Amino acid sequence: MIYAFNGYTPVVHESSFVHPLAAVTGNVIIGKNCYIGPGAAIRGDWGQIILEDGVNVQENCTVHMFPGKSIVLKESAHVGHGAIIHGANLGRNCLIGMNSVIMDDAEVGDESIIGAMCFVSSEMQIPPRSLVVGNPAKIVKQVSDDMITWKTKGTQLYQQLPKECHDTLNAVEPLREVPNDMKVQDDVYKTLRETFKK
Repeated sequence: MIYAFNGYTPVVHESSFVHPLAAVTGNVIIGKNCYIGPGAAIRGDWGQIILEDGVNVQENCTVHMFPGKSIVLKESAHVGHGAIIHGANLGRNCLIGMNSVIMDDAEVGDESIIGAMCFVSSEMQIPPRSLVVGNPAKIVKQVSDDMITWKTKGTQLYQQLPKECHDTLNAVEPLREVPNDMKVQDDVYKTLRETFKK
């Protein structure tokens, strides 16, 4: 659902998809080819939130901030299932792992990868192309060209998803048995481990 709040109405480019079970509120600007999954909450009630082109905010994520702050999720930022972005800025083509928490005034550099369940504390400055893991977060190495290629391919799937949702997502009654002709979905993306297995 899209909600106006205190005189601010969200701006969502027509090529983007906001799931009906997501909540986008107030001073939020969503660029082209963005995907907002069910259960996501993007609350621009106390400050502005900008999602540049190609950003995805997956299921059950929260994007919010302290009063008077504004934040930007730069082009192709990828926010994994259940992550919380609270008053932090995300760099271009970065990956925020599932159930990670990125706190106020933190800066995640371009093409950085934040591991699943990572806790990035307030004001932490993460340089571009950093691989970050743990609670508390620690930079453990630089992101390789192969790793960022893998990440970018995954994000491209999410950038195609808004059009697929606009074209094919429908509320339906469930089938009562599995059809004999049900096909298996294509194997279009591998895990990082599978990608680099020799």
